Amino acid sequence: MSSHSPTLEGFRVMFRRPSLGLAEISWRWSLGFAAGILLFFSFVEYLDTLPVSDADLLLLRSHQPFLISHAILHIFSGSGPRLVAAGLVLIFAMTLAWIGTASFGRGATLKGLVDYFGEDKIQSARPNFSAGEGARQFRSLAGLNFFRVGVTLAALVSCVGGLLLAGFASSTADPSPGSATLIFLSMVMLVWLAWAMLNWFLSLAAIFVVAEGRDAFGAVASAVDFCRARTGSVLAAGTWFEVAHVVVFVVASSVVAIPLAFSGVLPAGVILGGVLLVALLYFAIVDFLYVGRLAAYVAVLSFPEQSLVSQTVQSPLTDSGSQSSLTPRSGSGIDPDELILSDIQ
Repeated sequence: MSSHSPTLEGFRVMFRRPSLGLAEISWRWSLGFAAGILLFFSFVEYLDTLPVSDADLLLLRSHQPFLISHAILHIFSGSGPRLVAAGLVLIFAMTLAWIGTASFGRGATLKGLVDYFGEDKIQSARPNFSAGEGARQFRSLAGLNFFRVGVTLAALVSCVGGLLLAGFASSTADPSPGSATLIFLSMVMLVWLAWAMLNWFLSLAAIFVVAEGRDAFGAVASAVDFCRARTGSVLAAGTWFEVAHVVVFVVASSVVAIPLAFSGVLPAGVILGGVLLVALLYFAIVDFLYVGRLAAYVAVLSFPEQSLVSQTVQSPLTDSGSQSSLTPRSGSGIDPDELILSDIQ
């Protein structure tokens, strides 16, 4: 049986089906662009609500840092509740937009991957949905994305709790900023690891929504069973794509220093454009790598487990010829008429 490499299959999909990567870029960047525009206009509207008196204008034009800071504090005083309310509304709206857009976009990407590897190769007991399959998949994906939002919110609350817990380690009577910082960073690291693991499982569960027609809870259970059954293949594919991500990040960090090196020669707009171009290329490659990693996971699911393991070379001891040479022949028995030591008196 020929062996298959899920990692190579993932990279092969990146080059053979660039439309999948472009689809991932389209919904991610469209959502990010819309969120940026919404934040910009919301900030402009917030600034329009701030009252600026003639005295504040006079202080702002004084070119004195102390007077300017006093004017800014006077302008922004009392606007905290409006800022918090606007921020909560924006977060709620962008969260709903992300859940809907991510559910639709991820469903389309995974459908293309499942069709690429062949839906009949997916080893599953897929229900036969005659009607409403698209709506069912959208609801399941939206449920998974809602869980991801809940996990992220829990992680943020845990970080705030870690900050409060670190504050108890340093009091006014006995200040210990080093211990407080160490406790806070340790809590943040543990919370981040837990968030990354849960978020990865929920992202992986989306494959089973499209490939097997599971609901949100069933997809999570299938993802756990899948990781238990194919641990080596899943870890290998994820590790190689993560290594590729790190390599791309290092290269992009090095390339972005090129336009910054001409900061004293070229105009600021040209330098900013170069940095922005490098950043966009980096994010585009990362999105393609994410699609490749999803393709690797789908490949692990589609191929039989035996084909994912390289065939081992049989030992000479297990060869039939060697076994025949080590097996005693039937004609080499002991002669019954031959004397043995027990017969000698």
